[in-house]
Amino acid sequence: MSDRELLELIERYHQHQVTSDERRMLQERMAADPVFAQRVREMELFTSTLQQHGRQKLLRERLNQEHLAWKLENQKAMPQAPVLKPRKPIQIFMRRYAATMGVAATVAIVTVFSSLLGMEMWRSATKQQTARYVELRREVDDLKRKQNAILNPNPATPKASATNPGQFSGTGFVLTSDGYFVTSYHVIEGADSLMIENKAGTKYKVEEIYSDQVRDLALLRVIDTAFTGFGKLPYSFKKKESDLGERVFTLGYPREDVVFGEGTLSSRSGVYGDTASYQISIPLNPGNSGGPLLDDRGNMIGVISGKMLGVDGAAFAVKSAYLLSLLEQLPEHRLPQPIALPKVNALAGTSRPQQLKKLQDFVYMVKVYN
Repeated sequence: MSDRELLELIERYHQHQVTSDERRMLQERMAADPVFAQRVREMELFTSTLQQHGRQKLLRERLNQEHLAWKLENQKAMPQAPVLKPRKPIQIFMRRYAATMGVAATVAIVTVFSSLLGMEMWRSATKQQTARYVELRREVDDLKRKQNAILNPNPATPKASATNPGQFSGTGFVLTSDGYFVTSYHVIEGADSLMIENKAGTKYKVEEIYSDQVRDLALLRVIDTAFTGFGKLPYSFKKKESDLGERVFTLGYPREDVVFGEGTLSSRSGVYGDTASYQISIPLNPGNSGGPLLDDRGNMIGVISGKMLGVDGAAFAVKSAYLLSLLEQLPEHRLPQPIALPKVNALAGTSRPQQLKKLQDFVYMVKVYN
């Protein structure tokens, strides 16, 4: 489809002149492609601005026509030699220019409202530009340099680190007890090698087996010879969507130690109306990407993906229902079927501290080397 055809389709979509198939195709593409969705909304804003300008122009023309007709009618009805009483200059001015002043006042009101509308549209567009979606992969080297500069203002020649912390890091969590693992695609993008490490210091070498770049998901597998299994997972994966307003929480690695975050599910759709994601009100930082999102009962409901800059409490997570659907569609050479997902939730009915104690051994920092 050419750009011209696409623009015509978008215009017909906003005017409700598309077929059901065209509407479905356009909505599916908007859900799958945030950049395209933003383009559609910009087109809608541009179209509404043109329509508003057209309505203002027609209103001004109609007012001018009414004024001209009124003026001609008054001239015909006016006597040829009327006897006029003396009037003050202000009365003469008001009588002569009353209609013109009325038209001018009407146009002024329309102009003021148009200006206010334009300012509001400009503020909205500016806010949209400020509220930029960002991914939450952490640059480890840059962070360590900043920390060292704070702790050692006049450092001597730095000693070589005993272990390489990697160039980037994020978070991930265990998918199955036999070695499969989930994180965000942007966390591992461009990696030459990958390592995972949990709070207890347990480390495993892993490899990528599948990535979904559109939904920002990546599946990893432990390839370390020392690996014997993750053990019994304490959580299960929720297949149904969660409800608006539910309490949710996450664990992640925005720094070297695991960090807990809690909030609510604020929307059942993500950026630009993406129905495969949730919006949540949890403060997140670089390093949280790929972490688990759980409901109050400890059900796994999503995978942390990113947040909006310039908007307080606007973070996002890919729904677990989409993750489960993805796992079912993968071929056997990518992932053996049926996959042994946990079926029992051992976190339900326990306090939050107890839930976190059981959960933290299954949430890992993902270290990226390239």
